[in-house]
Amino acid sequence: MMLGTNVSNLSTTATNAAAQGMSIIVPLYNEAAGLASLHQRIGNVANTLRRRYGLACEVVYVDDGSSDATLLIARGLLADALDIQLVSLSRNFGKEAALMAGLDHARRGAVLFMDGDGQHSPDLVEQLVTHWIDGGYDVVYTAKAHRDNETFLRRFAVHGFYSLINWGARQKIPEDAGDFRLLSPRAVAALRQLPERNRFFKGLASWIGFRQIRVDYEPAPRTHGVTTFSVSRLLGLSIEGLTSFSLAPLRFASLLGVLLASGAFLFGLSIVWEVWTTGKQVPGYPSLMVGLMTIGSVQLIMIGIVGEYIGKILSELKARPIYFVAEHSEKSFEAEKAAPAGEMTVAG
Repeated sequence: MMLGTNVSNLSTTATNAAAQGMSIIVPLYNEAAGLASLHQRIGNVANTLRRRYGLACEVVYVDDGSSDATLLIARGLLADALDIQLVSLSRNFGKEAALMAGLDHARRGAVLFMDGDGQHSPDLVEQLVTHWIDGGYDVVYTAKAHRDNETFLRRFAVHGFYSLINWGARQKIPEDAGDFRLLSPRAVAALRQLPERNRFFKGLASWIGFRQIRVDYEPAPRTHGVTTFSVSRLLGLSIEGLTSFSLAPLRFASLLGVLLASGAFLFGLSIVWEVWTTGKQVPGYPSLMVGLMTIGSVQLIMIGIVGEYIGKILSELKARPIYFVAEHSEKSFEAEKAAPAGEMTVAG
């Protein structure tokens, strides 16, 4: 029995790329104000790729339980440059679930992930496709060129997160890499083989391997609204990523336990030495209280870390669906060219 998957037959060349095509997955959450403009820009990129490579594209919009008019506007988008799929989830399941829903519904060979807030510029897509088709890379990921516009505390936190998650890992996650990335058909096939429900796409896209290349970029200013990622939410996502992809917190807990045990042993030796050399006993109440508080606090932290992993195990054992689709609709570029009033099929 094979414990791996052979995806060598899905290798991409310049001659077969056009036949495989590309799906552009865009998760949406309250993006009504900028969706029409974003769709037009994606359509322009699709026209460029069709002329240059003969590459057929589709866009998969995943509405992740938006509370504004995002779904209404998405229903009215025209397939005047590429095929459109609209996947509306039954509630807000989170970005990772929305990305998975898009991946499950993608029908082309390659897959491109990008955000719907306009900060992932469609103008960069052609460069990513060039690395895939002409350069032969399977994973083309983008990363922030710099963080000069961010506070020192945020830069320090980001660096600490990647240092911790990469500690002891065989396959490192590139620092500052985002979800804006292109995966070749065989990279997509490999990603679809990973069964876990607690997903961390940045980590999984690095873990699958293959030829990867980094493209530095500067995120464009948001075209509308404000970010929904507060400090608490970013902290939650960081914990989710760490516990879903890395054993570093458990290793850190073990190392801290060893250090505390060593410190306690040395402290005990110092007490024995002082009693033996001076005959005086060290007053015990303050040192006893400090020791008990330190050990108790560390134990609670360690129990919390172990609890996070146990929670992940419970989630995997429950095997609940990652998302539910409330509405799914499709529009065909070819059909819309032939009949602008083409019908749209809807499945619940």
